[in-house]
Amino acid sequence: MLMTRLPHFVRENYECHEWKHASAILSQDFQHEWSDLMDLLTVLRLRKSWIVKGGGNKSQLAVFVDEFLSDRGWREKQFQTAIEVDGYRIDSPTHKVDCFKNKVALELEWNNKDPFFDRDLNNFRLLFDLRAVSVGVILTRSDELQDIFNQLGRGSSYGMSTTHMSKLLPRIEGGGGAGCPLLVFGIRSALFVDDMGEEIEDKA
Repeated sequence: MLMTRLPHFVRENYECHEWKHASAILSQDFQHEWSDLMDLLTVLRLRKSWIVKGGGNKSQLAVFVDEFLSDRGWREKQFQTAIEVDGYRIDSPTHKVDCFKNKVALELEWNNKDPFFDRDLNNFRLLFDLRAVSVGVILTRSDELQDIFNQLGRGSSYGMSTTHMSKLLPRIEGGGGAGCPLLVFGIRSALFVDDMGEEIEDKA
């Protein structure tokens, strides 16, 4: 039922997948967070300048996502978890979640090494089991973007061992997220715009 819940623009411009009724949970029990995510996906464009410009610790895409969601109350979050046995405590903090709000966690994996997907899914599994996260969301890139990277001479920077949809789906199908409901979006080539000399057309 995922596709019937998504706005038309999101259905047409993203590769979309869900597990364990994630969209039903989000759209009904977390309506504000669902609205935030749908608004983000509707305004997001993959700008040519973001692809051709290399370097830096954080991509321009990540900056855009962080700033958009931050304005709506989402925050980077690290959970302070611990193991305690007979009064002996071992601190075991989780990996930071890129964007978190009201038990909804979002990770952006644009161009990391693909084992980062394992980290994200393990984190979602743990936090779901601890009742700290109700739904995990991953925003990544669809495989079809590789043609654009190649045309722009950036294909080697976005290699097969980096994070993209075909590296993520087998991990989820293999049980990587365990019981955590998951919603996954892959940025498709329809979102690409040339902002280097051509006026950006609003597709929304």
